[in-house]
Amino acid sequence: MGGAKIQRTTRMAKKAKKYGSVVGIDIGSQNIKVAEIASRGREYVINALGIAPTPEGLVDQNGVYDTDTIGAVVKDLCQKSGVSVSNAVVSIAGQAAILVRTLEVPKMSESELKQHMEWEISRNQPFAELTVQSDYAAFEPTDPNAQNMDVIMAIAAQSAVDTIMGIGKKGGKQVVAIDVEPLAVARTLATEFSELGNETICVIDIGHKSTSINVYRSGQLLLPRQVPTGGEAVTQAIAGSLGVSVEEAEAIKLNEGEIPATAGADSFAPANPFMGGETQEFQPYNPFAEEEPAPPAAEPAMSAPADAENPFAVPVDASAADDPYGAAPTFSPFESAEPAPGAFDENGMPIDPAEHAVPVPAEGAPVPDAPSNRVYNAMARELDEFVAEVRRSIDYFRSKGGDVNRIFLAGGGAKLKGLDSFVSRALGVPCEKLDPTKSLAMTGKRLDMTMVEAHRPDFLIAIGNGLHIAFD
Repeated sequence: MGGAKIQRTTRMAKKAKKYGSVVGIDIGSQNIKVAEIASRGREYVINALGIAPTPEGLVDQNGVYDTDTIGAVVKDLCQKSGVSVSNAVVSIAGQAAILVRTLEVPKMSESELKQHMEWEISRNQPFAELTVQSDYAAFEPTDPNAQNMDVIMAIAAQSAVDTIMGIGKKGGKQVVAIDVEPLAVARTLATEFSELGNETICVIDIGHKSTSINVYRSGQLLLPRQVPTGGEAVTQAIAGSLGVSVEEAEAIKLNEGEIPATAGADSFAPANPFMGGETQEFQPYNPFAEEEPAPPAAEPAMSAPADAENPFAVPVDASAADDPYGAAPTFSPFESAEPAPGAFDENGMPIDPAEHAVPVPAEGAPVPDAPSNRVYNAMARELDEFVAEVRRSIDYFRSKGGDVNRIFLAGGGAKLKGLDSFVSRALGVPCEKLDPTKSLAMTGKRLDMTMVEAHRPDFLIAIGNGLHIAFD
């Protein structure tokens, strides 16, 4: 807003390198994570990791609702995890509490950039409250002859910043920097995945209520995007389909949920160069544009009857054939296929039904509706919508002249069995789970390795916040 009071926050300053160690804190809507990172010469090590459930209803996409309670959870978690330092780097919780955007601006001096960014921040300020905290950073262009340069901008409501400072105080920590999640991911990539070189990486951080879809190259954030769906949507789908509680559905998702090896294979449809007709203008999807209202639904297209001369042929709804969730006739291989009494074979002899009876499976024998298929069928629609959101982001990035070489999955939602292979098949891009502990030695005496193995993808942001000490 033009009348907003813009302040360049010093709390987001990039000077945490002077600290030998800090604890990175990630406050999620489902779990709170902490990671103590320390420097050992030119290397960085993990001294402590911890995860604890977030009290129900206290954190969502809008931020934190109870500073005292969340601060108490942070304090208890740090003590139980063996965190020994008081300095903390925390990322702002809630996608609606902060705006992160990348801009391409003409090359200019530092003073010119400062003046220009004050204008950009003022016109992009999305919050109702007038006081905000903001920061920006410019990236040096890789091409010395380039006329433009990239800038990343972050704007947070003052109340969100005050909340983070309050959590730090209640948690017994001194917040030395407030970070943003996309930059925490960038630090992890730059520190632990330098072998990727100039590959363009899409990191999908699947949280409980929202998902971050960010594109990077050489540690530089190129495209940040948040979508308001996460692991909770899949859990709710399982609960509704199977008629169980949300708690039971979450356990079923983690223990029984698995995406079949064939799912998603037909989703990736490369362009067909042999299709005739005039070339149509490509209209790239812009995930940041406001959506226009959908046009009125057209009448279902009816396919021609199989026998055009048969006036009694029943027309078929052609759209139903394309709907993988449309009603379809059920088939059971254990259904009786016995001939009707009095039937005759082709030689005119009566058929003995006993000779053609289909055996009934013994009690306890496996049936087609195995648990894995049952759970997958319950969450299939949500998974397809998730992949569609990722596809939109990648297609938008490609429409701007870029491409994606690799996809990484992180966050609690990445633990769903087979999700990485499913995304790879659906999008035609190599995909794997990101391990944020990959290149960091673990030296903490109180590290619970069983817990670490179960939650590696969850620690991406906490570790990235802790790696703040690795950068100027």
